[in-house]
Amino acid sequence: MRIAASGVFLRALSACLRQNRRNRPVVRRFKKLSNFPPEIPQISRSVVTMPGTPAARFGMDYPLAAAMRDLAAETTGYPKYLLAPEIGVLLDAVGDLRQRILFDFLWNTGARISEALAVTPADIVLDARRPYVVLYTLKQRQQPRPGRPRKGEPVKRAVPLLDESFVMRLRDHLATFTRHRTKPVWEITDDTARHWLQNALAECERRGVKFTIPLISPKTFRHSFAMHLAMNGALPVTLQAYMGHRDFKSTQHYLRVFALDVGIGLNHTIRFSYPPENPLLLP
Repeated sequence: MRIAASGVFLRALSACLRQNRRNRPVVRRFKKLSNFPPEIPQISRSVVTMPGTPAARFGMDYPLAAAMRDLAAETTGYPKYLLAPEIGVLLDAVGDLRQRILFDFLWNTGARISEALAVTPADIVLDARRPYVVLYTLKQRQQPRPGRPRKGEPVKRAVPLLDESFVMRLRDHLATFTRHRTKPVWEITDDTARHWLQNALAECERRGVKFTIPLISPKTFRHSFAMHLAMNGALPVTLQAYMGHRDFKSTQHYLRVFALDVGIGLNHTIRFSYPPENPLLLP
């Protein structure tokens, strides 16, 4: 009886282990960086689709997303953006933490470079239940309307910080490098930020990394932020608010990319080829 009971127990344990092994997440390694990197150390959690998000329910298909992005890149009028794994590789090439957190900030907020360089520690709220940053822009002040800010009055928007690991990195950065709450976090010029990015791209090239889109600039992080939100199921009105678009047509600039792929996340192909056997009898 003991032997029989022991056999039943071992079979049950073996079945549980097999089931657990099936449920483990599969880490895929990609051979070519033109698609995705083999390793992404120190990467933001936003790179990974979290359980419960629309992308997780539908299944984020990064190879498909890359193919769709490459198609958009070859088509006039579409934004040039990087996918989350590619952003992770680019950030890893930035050795200076002060420089890296700037580009991490652009990626996590979709801020324009001018907006990011104007941010002060007082604009960053990390202790709220939903951390956020207040961004100021000059783009909507030219034609005041009733109920809208007039010229000289700052236009601002609050963008939630959705990535917990980024919030921790930003908190550490503020505690280490900032001393005044009302002075910019990054007291540099636009040209300096672009120079930092060029150094990071040069380091990527030295490592043998080749990105599939040309002319990567600070604005690439903004485009990538918008597309990452859209791919993870953000509503168009939410995307418009986070991006600070006055006109919804600017938001549609990103949503149009999905028109290049039919049923993304659901059915990836539509059949147009049919064998000639047993054709329909047409009158």
